Amino acid sequence: MNCLLCEQKIASTPSWQSLFAIEKTSLICESCSKSFERVDIKEEGDVVDLVTSIYTYNEPMRKYLHQYKFLQDVALAGVFANELWKVLTRKDAIIVPIPMHPQKKIERTFAHVEEPLVAARIPFEDLLIKTNNEVMGEKTREERLAMRNLFSIKHGSEIRKTTYILVDDIYTTGTTLRHAATVLKEAGAERVEAITLIRAER
Repeated sequence: MNCLLCEQKIASTPSWQSLFAIEKTSLICESCSKSFERVDIKEEGDVVDLVTSIYTYNEPMRKYLHQYKFLQDVALAGVFANELWKVLTRKDAIIVPIPMHPQKKIERTFAHVEEPLVAARIPFEDLLIKTNNEVMGEKTREERLAMRNLFSIKHGSEIRKTTYILVDDIYTTGTTLRHAATVLKEAGAERVEAITLIRAER
């Protein structure tokens, strides 16, 4: 098997976890894997009770996101499946991916936050609808913080008095997560945490 990023052959070193399908076989080579810089940040907040981020935003991660999201290379959804699985399976909570706006999902052809969860075999509930179609990456920090009404609860969804974990690809100002957490808490959630693959300061 070849690395999905650099196309070099991947050295096969199966572990007992992979043999029992507990851990997925890596889709990228060791060299590419080491190019992603881990941060493992845990930060307590107000609306979002705890945010955990796994990697920092560096040049290899920028190239990965471009190829995955904007060149629509959905095969890359499984690259970080093991890392997400290790973090999320330790939690006794309901997993909720941050959704795309329906129009944006049609344009991109797949939900870029949901696909890594599917690849990691992590069950989740599709509870939120994104009501704003503006592109967050094109806004300044001040514009992001001033935004309102980004999400609503999907019709017919039951929000229980328990812990929910929001999952998103990248954390910048935290606006997206705060909006989603606010909607969940107003609907009855007791606690809302978040896990993001990437932490990018802006």
